[in-house]
Amino acid sequence: MSGRTRLTLASWAATLMAAGALLPLVKPATWIFTAAFVLALVSGAGTLARRVPLARPLTLLAQTVAALLALTLFFAREQALLWIVPGPEALTHAVELFGAGAEDVGRYAIPAPDTEGIRLMLVGGVVAIGLLVDALAVTFRKAAPAGLPLLALYSVAAGLSGGGAGWLWFLLAASGYLLLLLAEGRDRLSQWGRVFGGAQRSGRPGSSVAGGGPAFAPARTGRRIGAVAMGVALVVPFALPGFSGGLFGSGGEGSGGSGKGGTISAVNPLVSLQNNLRQPEDREVLRYRTNASDTSGLYLRLVALDQFDGTSWKSSVRPIEDVPKQLPWPEGLSQSVKVTEVTSNFVASEAYEQKWLPMPYPAGRVDIDGRWRYEPAGRMLVGDDKQTTKGARYQVSSLDVRPTAGQLSVAGPAPEKLRREYTKVPATLPADVRTTALDVTKGARNDYERAVRLQDWFARDGGFRYDVDVVSGTGVQAISRFLKDKEGFCVHFSFSMAAMARSLGIPARVAVGFMPGTTQTDGSVSVGIRDAHAWPELYFEGAGWTRFEPTPSRGSTPSYTRENTPSGTATGPAQPQQSASAQPSAAPSASESCTPQMRRLGDCGPDAAVAGASSDGSGPDVTTVLLLSLAALLVLALPFLPLLWRTRVRAGRLGPGGGVRGPEETAARTLAVWQEINDTAWDHGVEPDDSLTPRKSAARIVGLGELRGESADAVHRVARAVEEVLYAPRPQPVAGLAEEAGRVRAGFHAGADRRTRLRALLAPRSAVRLRWAASARWATTASRWSERRHALTARLRRAPREAN
Repeated sequence: MSGRTRLTLASWAATLMAAGALLPLVKPATWIFTAAFVLALVSGAGTLARRVPLARPLTLLAQTVAALLALTLFFAREQALLWIVPGPEALTHAVELFGAGAEDVGRYAIPAPDTEGIRLMLVGGVVAIGLLVDALAVTFRKAAPAGLPLLALYSVAAGLSGGGAGWLWFLLAASGYLLLLLAEGRDRLSQWGRVFGGAQRSGRPGSSVAGGGPAFAPARTGRRIGAVAMGVALVVPFALPGFSGGLFGSGGEGSGGSGKGGTISAVNPLVSLQNNLRQPEDREVLRYRTNASDTSGLYLRLVALDQFDGTSWKSSVRPIEDVPKQLPWPEGLSQSVKVTEVTSNFVASEAYEQKWLPMPYPAGRVDIDGRWRYEPAGRMLVGDDKQTTKGARYQVSSLDVRPTAGQLSVAGPAPEKLRREYTKVPATLPADVRTTALDVTKGARNDYERAVRLQDWFARDGGFRYDVDVVSGTGVQAISRFLKDKEGFCVHFSFSMAAMARSLGIPARVAVGFMPGTTQTDGSVSVGIRDAHAWPELYFEGAGWTRFEPTPSRGSTPSYTRENTPSGTATGPAQPQQSASAQPSAAPSASESCTPQMRRLGDCGPDAAVAGASSDGSGPDVTTVLLLSLAALLVLALPFLPLLWRTRVRAGRLGPGGGVRGPEETAARTLAVWQEINDTAWDHGVEPDDSLTPRKSAARIVGLGELRGESADAVHRVARAVEEVLYAPRPQPVAGLAEEAGRVRAGFHAGADRRTRLRALLAPRSAVRLRWAASARWATTASRWSERRHALTARLRRAPREAN
């Protein structure tokens, strides 16, 4: 294999290995096969252009044209001329498709659906990067700078995944770049001539100076340096402090080892929450059974955001500790308030993987296996040392707190320390926020009435509209804009109400988690990704942190904020269940009472087909992707099998010898070179004639091949060497036979037209020998089996006769 061919294959592989980091972003990940095929066409166009050879700019132009034609065939063939030539309509369609893909990227959470626009962006981006890598590494012979577009490709994937591209994808991308550098290094070393190793150490064979041993060759040294560098890049990050984000993905990292101590990192759930609400199809994240008679208020809380710095709401960095067997009594909750103990058994989906544990609030006891830590201020559980909710089974005993309106209206002042912390507002908070809060609560006699009026104003009386497509924002300007435009989603409603409550002196924070979910026909409750929600919690002495619901058409209004307070009790304690009914169902049935409006808002639970499709994980299995990629590579390699076989045979015939040869080795070497010359002539249209002598065969090759000068003389010199080997009693070795074969090949190449050269390269006629060899082996194998079968049959026939 030539150096350029090796570099081309390395560039193609390096681009696809770097593109592997994009696989978890879209489901299903079949787009990678389209990208691999188009990129193979681009690489093939570059190979042919360099073989001609064309000037470097023309080579790049030819590859660009090949890429455009291939992309047109895949994405705009109905608008193109002859399905492949892009015209004005095809270009317009491509621009519209690209714009739709950009909108889809901003709308969907990871993994996004494989829409046509997203597929065009992925395939087109990978092909563009591959074209640039091929141009730098192969056309201009600058493999080192080709790492920049590869790094850009990996960085885009890591950025879109929130930094969670994973060490496996980094290792794959780095290995691809290292493979590209090694291919270039091998090509450069081959141009220097023979590589000599260092002095022999410790009696290791194959390392003598004269022999050019492989132990200390520069290529091996380069591989060692690359392996060490990659190892350092993978190990060092584990020794450095890091930050991770994302709430509904794999964010919310907890830190700290065993025992007490450690902290919880701050998280910002806005982007993940909005993306989850924008999902076109629901996916089940967990399923539970509970003994609560009324699940409308059983919100599943993940994290509390208690810091408002004017830019966004965040979770404070607080100390964490081991999970106690019995959690402390909730802060500020009086024994006079009616509470009912509720027990719930949860099973998280394999597709749901993040650090925070969904639980009803306030939890009193949590039974769960794994490495979980407890944060007392927010009463939250966070995974430690890569512990996530994936497939988790756990039981939570919680309190259903039912304060009355009278109890909340006479609540005393909050403790001073708590009031100072949870009523902080930034100095940059616009004056209209507090002014609006005062106007809405005008005439209210206490904090409870103020809180209820704020809730009702957002949810009912203020003319607000629920819309998940509103531009995100959680800072003070976003709150002011939301109060003016009066449209947004749960984040805007909860953040604004909490900020306004704080401006009135009411301790407030924002909880993020899931709404209660949808009850299924088997009695279980299914929680989907579109049940993601945010709501404010306000503190009242005697009742503790109390939930409010300002978001219209979402969730349920708490009973203590309505005039008629329904009572609800719990049945007997629920027991942990391991039966199939406690598992996340592959096809949860929707309630028959689900209206189109409820279905649009995601209040009917996950769709059956979607839940079944997403139960196996959030992205393609790595083993499946690798196997499918290998199958695709094999399919793409089929047209190149004759070329690969011919290159391998030529290398074996003309490869370097092994020092001094005996007569048999000399004869075999000479006949192999002669066979190569005959096959070269055959590849260029001169069929072999085994009935002729070497001398007449040489004259026939020179005549029909129209060889001139040095190439014609080389054919005759090798023919004389063959005659000496065949007929001389003591043939002498002839030096330079491989070079003679090279001159003959160069002569055929120079005298042939472009079509003949391409045919000789990609579909050599002599490759029929491979079929002949396979047929001969099959015939030999069939003959042996036939002989064994006849022998066994004869033996079985003789056995009864001998017994008689």
